[in-house]
Amino acid sequence: MSRRLSLPAGTPVIVSPAGGEKCGGSSSPGDGVVRRRSGLTSPVPRHSLGSSTATLQVSPVRRSRYLGASRDSGADASAEFVHYTVHIPPTPERGASVEVEAAVEEEVRTQRSYISGTIFTGGLNCATRGHVLNCSDDGARPAASANMSCKMRGCDMPAFLKAGQPPCDCGFMICKECYMECVAGAGNCPGCKDAFSAGSNTEESGGDDDDDDEAVSSSEERDQLPLTSMARRFSVVHSMKFPGCNGKPADFDHARWLFETKGTYGYGNALWPKDGHCGGPAGGVAATNGFVGIEEPPNFGARCRRPLTRKTSVSQATLSPYRLLILIRLVALGFFLAWRIRHPNPEAVWLWALSVTCEVWFAFSWLLDSLPKLCPVHRAADLAVLAERFESPTARNPKGRSDLPGIDVFVSTADPEKEPPLVTANTVLSILAADYPVEKLACYLSDDGGALLTFEALAETASFARIWVPFCRKHGVEPRCPEAYFGQKRDFLKNKVRVDFVRERRKVKREYDEFKVRVNSLPEAIRRRSDAYNTGEELRAKRRQQEEAAAALGADATPQPETAAVKATWMSDGSNWPGTWTSPAPDHSRGDHAGIIQAMLAPPTSEPVLGGDAAECGGLIDTTGVDVRLPMLVYVSREKRPGYDHNKKAGAMNALVRTSAIMSNGPFILNLDCDHYVHNSAALREGMCFMLDRGGDRVCFVQFPQRFEGIDPNDRYANHNLVFFDVSMRAMDGLQGPMYVGTGCVFRRTALYGFSPPRATEHHGWLGRKKIKLFLTKKKPSMGKKTDRTEREDTEMMLPPIEDDDGRQLGGDIESSGLLPKRFGGSATFVASIPVAEYQGRLLQDTPGVHHGRPAGALAVPREPLDAATVAEAITVISCFYEEKTEWGRRIGWIYGSVTEDVVTGYRMHNRGWRSVYCVTRRDAFRGTAPINLTDRLHQVLRWATGSVEIFFSRNNALFASPRMKLLQRVAYFNAGMYPFTSVFLLIYCLLPAVSLFSGKFIVQHLSATFLVFLLVITLTLCLLALLEIRWSGITLHEWWRNEQFWVIGGTSAHPAAVLQGLLKVIAGVDISFTLTSKPGGDVGGDGNEDDAFAELYEVRWSFLMVPPVTIMMVNAVAIAVASARTLYSEFPQWSKLLGGAFFSFWVLCHLYPFAKGLLGRRGRVPTIVFVWSGLISMIISLLWVYISPPAGARERIGGFSFP
Repeated sequence: MSRRLSLPAGTPVIVSPAGGEKCGGSSSPGDGVVRRRSGLTSPVPRHSLGSSTATLQVSPVRRSRYLGASRDSGADASAEFVHYTVHIPPTPERGASVEVEAAVEEEVRTQRSYISGTIFTGGLNCATRGHVLNCSDDGARPAASANMSCKMRGCDMPAFLKAGQPPCDCGFMICKECYMECVAGAGNCPGCKDAFSAGSNTEESGGDDDDDDEAVSSSEERDQLPLTSMARRFSVVHSMKFPGCNGKPADFDHARWLFETKGTYGYGNALWPKDGHCGGPAGGVAATNGFVGIEEPPNFGARCRRPLTRKTSVSQATLSPYRLLILIRLVALGFFLAWRIRHPNPEAVWLWALSVTCEVWFAFSWLLDSLPKLCPVHRAADLAVLAERFESPTARNPKGRSDLPGIDVFVSTADPEKEPPLVTANTVLSILAADYPVEKLACYLSDDGGALLTFEALAETASFARIWVPFCRKHGVEPRCPEAYFGQKRDFLKNKVRVDFVRERRKVKREYDEFKVRVNSLPEAIRRRSDAYNTGEELRAKRRQQEEAAAALGADATPQPETAAVKATWMSDGSNWPGTWTSPAPDHSRGDHAGIIQAMLAPPTSEPVLGGDAAECGGLIDTTGVDVRLPMLVYVSREKRPGYDHNKKAGAMNALVRTSAIMSNGPFILNLDCDHYVHNSAALREGMCFMLDRGGDRVCFVQFPQRFEGIDPNDRYANHNLVFFDVSMRAMDGLQGPMYVGTGCVFRRTALYGFSPPRATEHHGWLGRKKIKLFLTKKKPSMGKKTDRTEREDTEMMLPPIEDDDGRQLGGDIESSGLLPKRFGGSATFVASIPVAEYQGRLLQDTPGVHHGRPAGALAVPREPLDAATVAEAITVISCFYEEKTEWGRRIGWIYGSVTEDVVTGYRMHNRGWRSVYCVTRRDAFRGTAPINLTDRLHQVLRWATGSVEIFFSRNNALFASPRMKLLQRVAYFNAGMYPFTSVFLLIYCLLPAVSLFSGKFIVQHLSATFLVFLLVITLTLCLLALLEIRWSGITLHEWWRNEQFWVIGGTSAHPAAVLQGLLKVIAGVDISFTLTSKPGGDVGGDGNEDDAFAELYEVRWSFLMVPPVTIMMVNAVAIAVASARTLYSEFPQWSKLLGGAFFSFWVLCHLYPFAKGLLGRRGRVPTIVFVWSGLISMIISLLWVYISPPAGARERIGGFSFP
């Protein structure tokens, strides 16, 4: 790598042009030497280059403007030299040397012409060069007097004279190059602003020369003159201060100083070149100043003012009617419930009481669900501003390295049988190919099962990534999950212009097919390999026992019995796998194995590594000009031992947090399930926009919506769940932020560490109207020393204090060593990484409103190499005993004690005052799979509902939230913990229509007009609210209706079971266990036959959760038949009661229709056990009803029953 040579300010550079003749003479070509008297310097930390001096050899050539320079250190000793000194001006990287400057000031003044005769350039990938200007006479002689130099600001070249006179009649002195630029522009003289007209009357013009010179020489008028190309080429323009962002004075005027260009000269100044940078029109401001191809300097302060994100509210034409309808429906419900309470049904008081109780609860539940939806918002990110602010060359970052913070991506898996390795491999490949700086990205796979199958599948994935990732970067393919990309049915040639795309795509597709074969054959390969090694071990053990037995018989000892050999699982290198074996053994079972860390891909270098031709590099595709580096990939399996609570997924995620802090320490963390791949390669950049924008230091996480593939077109069981992700989550985004839903979320690492935000707001008073601003950051004491105000404040900002759930600080600062082991554990390396992660996650200090930011370019440094000591330290933090007597799982990391650790973790962050953001990208950020089988879907909903019940009965209930959480945010979290209890009332209400039809009674005494009007208003407002939600959220009516149907299905099956399990845990202490959701192992992209793709949809697997819905359907169907027959054959038919009961029964059956269709399967068969249980429960309900309300004339024989 070539290094830029930099000259310190004030260092005299001796330039020795050959020959003693001055410019303009007919000197013969010779050699010149530039000798430097100090060592080399560089704007970035580098290794020492030695103490050798840099020598430049300059060879002047006639009639050539710039002359090449070579690095030959030798010079012709016989040549005559005329020595002169060139002064390099001070810059932010090179401070001024006053002593040296004073020593050479006199020599510089006398040798002024030679200062302008040489341009020193230094570029990113080129050595320092000296460019000597040609001073030959082209028919016009330059002025020899010092006061006859060019009067253009920033230029000291000799004035250009035609026949002894200036080019213009006004007598304005101007050099030849400035004159040519003015003529090529507007053609006006910079002095008199008129067109150039050199008259022949030398006497008239000669008398005014002195006056004009004096007038133009004044500093006030010189400052008004336009800049020239000389000012751009030479570093002789004085630096001018201008106010930066937030009114802070800038240390140096970067707009008028050296910047890196794409031209030959390396560094220029004063004016911004148009070509390759600004790209503005030629006839703009530059043309008005008389300069073509040059624009005004850009406003660098405007870069930090451009927002990275924007937030837009929903149109008031939609939102205002939506809020009004909520109010109207709330009032209507109030009047309806009041009317129902005042008008009981004396014929069936118990029926009336049950119905009113259920209706009051439904109204309360609807209110909790609707209030958080009052302020929905939409957000968008600007990736162009992100690239301009963090990936553009600056004075601090001349190479233009990425200044984006690092991201550590966590992928979690637990069982390779239920979560196929091929699905996990596709997720990892999509992460490695993401559009994010390679050196800033790291991927960690947590294998909580410790399976060799997952380990070797990840090794195969790392090998295939060397082909797949460069292919994605070269052709810009989307999505970058190979299974989804090759399985999509659209035209893959769209927007592809490379001629070799089809050929290389075919090669990569063939290689991926072979990769799938290798991964899918790994279980059999591991089994055969292990059997072969185990057989050899058994033979050796048997031979050893025979030898020992023979020796024992010779010594007349008792022979030892044969011991069975342990069947181990073997790796490909012939060693035992340290994790879980196929045949469990001590120290090698699922809950008893050692910790494992393996870096499959080492950290990449900081400089791009470009590929080459396939024939030369031995690769599959041509990667010329493509960066072939890969992000770091690490396999992690935490230690597990009997007697320790490993806390399921939450414990695995916390182990990854500690491991990544030691190995890469990215300030931001993205967690994904093993079946959720990156569908939009720019998703990570969009998430960073919200984290790094103004106010982003208060954002704890950015949640992306979950999108799913492989779901049947009708979405029978509402797997897309769009009402939650596109309605409820968008609405919460307008409050304090959405919930954390377990995957597709970018975290701020310091928020996971339990720190409070730098600023927070407490809400007090009625409805939280009284707000109190809190600033939770503190500054380090100055130790009695006066600090300069120009010093950066980022080094003086302490980490935010750790607080408990009530807002009380838990002690001193984070630097207090006595508190560190209690909070974070005993790893000194991990503790040292905490302030580093906090610093790297800060906003830029030039962002408006930021007082404690980091300077631009602070993260554009190479990452430290990974060594064995670092990995050894990472092993210690994933041990099973590391979290003992610490706050991991209680206040730090993922929170323990709930099967829905995701909701609890997000709640704790919001409770400390953090905010979150909901990022909906135009192209889906992530896509995953969802269970389309009815049984799997019900078990998934059961786990979610059980976690909500746990939250309701724990200290994480929103009723106990701190004042830092907004009122409507509390309502949303309270509803998330309370919604399963609605199932109790829903079960009763779904059976009430059947009871009404059986008894001939109704919930009201008679169907009055008032009742029907209330019912009509409530129904119409509900439908209108649904239509408006559909309008501002973008979902369809079909998706909304599917969600309503599955709300009833889940409320009558999984939710009651969740309430029962939650009560058993609270009352009896029964632990709750859940079944891991199986991931489909087929095509991720949905390729192949539709019947085979949705085969699981038609599978009927018995579950006790199916009994309540089937019972409700059978009871309602029988009730409709019985009531219809009784009414038809009745002497005095009561059609109103029949219609009322039949209407509500039909409403119940319509909501349960997808469930009934799922029970029938593909061939219309229902498991016999379902009929047995449902029939038995129906008989019990019928007998109970006969006992409660016997037929007329049989009451005396059976015995009456009445409610007290």
